[in-house]
Amino acid sequence: MIAGLIDGAMDFTVAPGYTKVGYRVRSLGWERPPAGALDGKLAVVTGSTAGLGLATAEGLAELGADVVLAVRNAERGERSAEQVRARGGSASVELVDLSSVASVREFARRLRSSYERLDILVNNAGVLLSERTVTDEGHETVFATNVLGMFVLTNELLPLLAAGAPSRVINVASGGMYTARLNVKNLESDSGDYDGPEVYARSKRAEVILTEIWAQRLRDRGITFNSMHPGWADTPGVQTSLPNFHRVTGPLLRSAQEGADTVLWLAWSREGGERSGLFWHDRRPRSTHRMPRTRERDVDRQALWDALIDAGGPNEPASETLLAPAG
Repeated sequence: MIAGLIDGAMDFTVAPGYTKVGYRVRSLGWERPPAGALDGKLAVVTGSTAGLGLATAEGLAELGADVVLAVRNAERGERSAEQVRARGGSASVELVDLSSVASVREFARRLRSSYERLDILVNNAGVLLSERTVTDEGHETVFATNVLGMFVLTNELLPLLAAGAPSRVINVASGGMYTARLNVKNLESDSGDYDGPEVYARSKRAEVILTEIWAQRLRDRGITFNSMHPGWADTPGVQTSLPNFHRVTGPLLRSAQEGADTVLWLAWSREGGERSGLFWHDRRPRSTHRMPRTRERDVDRQALWDALIDAGGPNEPASETLLAPAG
């Protein structure tokens, strides 16, 4: 009971719970994963050459999973795979650019031809930019990477996830999304001033909404969908994208391993296999809204889904069948 009160107080005051202090207080008495908890499981982790992604890949391998590191750079990917293997796990490298729909579809085709099933998908890759840029396919880069690429990849891998059922999809979001509201009329930030942290926060809001939609659409398919936020973790992404924030909060930042803990817990725990459509932080489901102004309407949620289908093109046929309403 006391632990619950402390957790609630930190959640209410926000900042303390996001720090390494919050993690270390909350983690007292947490259940440890049984040895070999993920033996024989196949996991894919995007953005896994550093930070949370690499910590996640290492943790999954330590628990016995065969890990596919989905990365943009082959050399960095191989170095990261060696770190994962050094933990005693199995790791392979696959190249994919999450900002390119064509690259994502080709990556998904390779996986479908190489594996019969997928047990765990961790959508971790993400970018935060200071200026608006556009991909070769004509999409704003943060939207393309954090939202569209993740959306297409998850849908393309649904047949493998269904074959691996009970399977799990874990989307790495951010507490920054609490400040953002879904704006379906400006998904690609092509109007108004470009504010990097705000655009990033909106992309993470979209990820959380998509997690809820997938959970609803596939509730009887044996696949759980959950999103999480890692708190304030000291990663290369934070150092380069938010240098002022990193300088001020540096002593309070969590390690990448502490930030990745809830991802790993969702991958091995009973709760991660039974509960779906939730937003987690430090192993507990959290509210997805702290301010009324950030709430979206059902029509906006559907508009997001439709816009992503239009931008990414039709789903793989088997995926479309899985996504169809029951009955």
